[in-house]
Amino acid sequence: MATRLLKSGYDVAIYNRTRSKAEPLIELGATLVEHPVDLADRDIVFIMVSAPKDLEAVTVGDDGLLTSGTQSPGMIIDSSTVSMEVSARIREQAGERGVAFLAAPVSGNPAVIAAGKLTIAVSGPRASFDTAQEVLATLGRGVTYVGEGEVARLVKIAHNVFLGVVIQSLVEITSLAERGGVSREAFLEFLNDSVMGSTFTRYKSAALVNLDFSPTFTMPLLSKDFDLGLAAAHELRVPMPIAAATAQIVASAIGAGYTHEDFAILLLEQARRAGMELQSENAAVASGLEVEES
Repeated sequence: MATRLLKSGYDVAIYNRTRSKAEPLIELGATLVEHPVDLADRDIVFIMVSAPKDLEAVTVGDDGLLTSGTQSPGMIIDSSTVSMEVSARIREQAGERGVAFLAAPVSGNPAVIAAGKLTIAVSGPRASFDTAQEVLATLGRGVTYVGEGEVARLVKIAHNVFLGVVIQSLVEITSLAERGGVSREAFLEFLNDSVMGSTFTRYKSAALVNLDFSPTFTMPLLSKDFDLGLAAAHELRVPMPIAAATAQIVASAIGAGYTHEDFAILLLEQARRAGMELQSENAAVASGLEVEES
């Protein structure tokens, strides 16, 4: 996302808790800072962290973005996947300093972003969204204003619950086809060309065919989002039996030690339960993610 902003000509300063991850952006013109508070002079500050405690740490923790005694950013756009409650708390604290706050969680891993196919759900004051829309549009192909307050959090949590349910369903039917004598490559090629194919099934096909589980989204992160989704479902009294069952499967896979690999590794758990031993098919599988320039 930062790369796309830089290539679009924006003046970008960056803080990352692991500095080495941000250093390659220096060559594209980025300035690296030592603490989140060092970004307090910016018009817009994007945040993307893994969990609620991390969002609190980089905003109101020691040397956090909102702890400067003299400066505050014009706007915070938070793209983390966190609960509505934590988001509301940070929004309130930002508001006390006169800082606009947009919740803007995204759909898309790094490969999706590089291909220009990122989508963003945004909630907060409509006037703030209108101000930030041009910047947000540089990041991908779809920016949707979904309402006031924290509703973008619910949209993203629902999205990620669906993500988990879809990958589990995908590994189940792929295993079924393979047990019946069809290669994973052939089955997924057919599926992707059918009306049931999607951007998601296409770019996950290579992982399933070649058993390449280099992480884009890990199992613990998926489990966290299931917890958030099921908690929201309980609060809003919406039954989600399929999501609940999938959450248990994800928890079982984590218990089996799959904590650092991509969540597509659910295929191996499915194969284990079916008594199948899988091998990489070593096939060239297109991702469907042709890179688009920003």
